[in-house]
Amino acid sequence: MDVTRGAADGRTDGGLARPAADGGQDAALDAVAVLADPVRRALYRYVAAAGREVGRAEAAEAVGVQRTLAAHHLDKLAEAGLVDVAFARPAGRGGPGAGRPAKVYRPAPGEVSVSVPRRAYDAAGMVLAEALERLRADDAVARAGREEGYAAGLPFRGRGAAGGPGSVAEQGVRLAEALRARGYEPEQVPGAPGAPDGVGEQGGAGDTYGGGAAAPVTAAPPPSGPSGPVPSAPPPSLAAPSAATSSAAPRTGPLRLRNCPFHRLAEQFPPLVCGMNLALLEGLVDGADTPAWRPRIAPSGDGCCVVLEPVPPSS
Repeated sequence: MDVTRGAADGRTDGGLARPAADGGQDAALDAVAVLADPVRRALYRYVAAAGREVGRAEAAEAVGVQRTLAAHHLDKLAEAGLVDVAFARPAGRGGPGAGRPAKVYRPAPGEVSVSVPRRAYDAAGMVLAEALERLRADDAVARAGREEGYAAGLPFRGRGAAGGPGSVAEQGVRLAEALRARGYEPEQVPGAPGAPDGVGEQGGAGDTYGGGAAAPVTAAPPPSGPSGPVPSAPPPSLAAPSAATSSAAPRTGPLRLRNCPFHRLAEQFPPLVCGMNLALLEGLVDGADTPAWRPRIAPSGDGCCVVLEPVPPSS
């Protein structure tokens, strides 16, 4: 059994998490087991997708349970090290009579991984990345990444309502599904008001590409409990604009990727791995037949180093 904890436990060696000798394996396995409860899993997914601190009442409403039940499960997630806890007053409330700060939750940093039987793919990845960097094989890595991405995108090809690959929004839905299947956790950033359809507000590296809080593209399917499906909040999706949408309404904005599937390797070998990642996503766009979108490097310090943007009509 190979059970590792990430940086949240402070047990890393050059970015590669290693099992602790004094019970770390059991602690990591227990953390994963905590998510077996469907309500707890839905709450964790909601907090993880929010990208900000979440209060108990909001989380309870999002997954359709009572606040007291949500509080119990959120605290269980905190005990397992899957979420961090802070205290804050609601916005606009402060000073005498404002009451005590309430608990809020956010995803804990680091990773929890379990492999049965024991495997060491991370170690192999580190060794191979080191060898490829020494060989200056960036071009070969990019070609291989593009081919892998193309193959991964093929199952998500589809036809739009009017034929062809579809509108920017229709392509965005398929692209988001393909990205989610690869673990990128895509979220759509609001577009610029009044921009041509499919053109989001673009900025430099590190901004939010739209000036507002991002929302997940789609929610994961709700888990089933003893009494049926556990409801979860359906975040905004990449829906095609209706005919009633005014010209000043926000249009389809960029897709930001909240998770980097290659995080540990990217920390150690940024040019090699980020270049591979960009090439992989270029291939994914081609494979999924979503030419209205294109990836570009845009490191933001949080999540993936690549953002996917709608192609301006003139491109």
